[in-house]
Amino acid sequence: MKSAVHDQTRPATVRVFIALAPPDPAKEELARELRPAYGTHPHLRWNRIEDWHITLAFLGELPVGTVPLLRPPLAHLAAGRRSPWLALRGGGHFDDRVLWSGIDGDLDELHALATDVRTTVKDCGVVLEERPFRPHLTLARARRGDRSSAGEIAQGLAGFTGRRWPAERLHLVGSNVGRSSGPIHYRDIEAWPLGDGRSPGS
Repeated sequence: MKSAVHDQTRPATVRVFIALAPPDPAKEELARELRPAYGTHPHLRWNRIEDWHITLAFLGELPVGTVPLLRPPLAHLAAGRRSPWLALRGGGHFDDRVLWSGIDGDLDELHALATDVRTTVKDCGVVLEERPFRPHLTLARARRGDRSSAGEIAQGLAGFTGRRWPAERLHLVGSNVGRSSGPIHYRDIEAWPLGDGRSPGS
């Protein structure tokens, strides 16, 4: 049987993922499109606009001591990659409850970046759940029993196409999901520049 002292000295964990983040003008553009839905669907659990992101790899709960091992290889990966040009476009939902905006632009480059990120993480000894990469930006979650709100809002986003922007940084992000009953918050653990951010063809 493990002693109480041993249990108290177990390493703490942090919930981690790796992502790209749209710049403020792109987020503000989508937020304006969503403004009517904020008013008609206040009961949804809306993600904070400043937290919007495109997840490339979800690492789950990691011992805090594992996080520093990720920094050098992720920095090296980011330095060798050109910034993909992306745009927020349309909307959809998962399981009738999770509302999201779609991603358009350099999708081949985006998929290649996600694959390389996941390979890098696995090479650091982190076990990832095998799931296909479906690029999207999560906007809100409906409460249990609400099977219609996400679909209604997604239909309203069908004609939305945002401006193109370069994904300039690769973000290692920590979250408090599952740690409190309050709002979900994310924080950058570290971020690294991607490529040079120049417009294609320049």
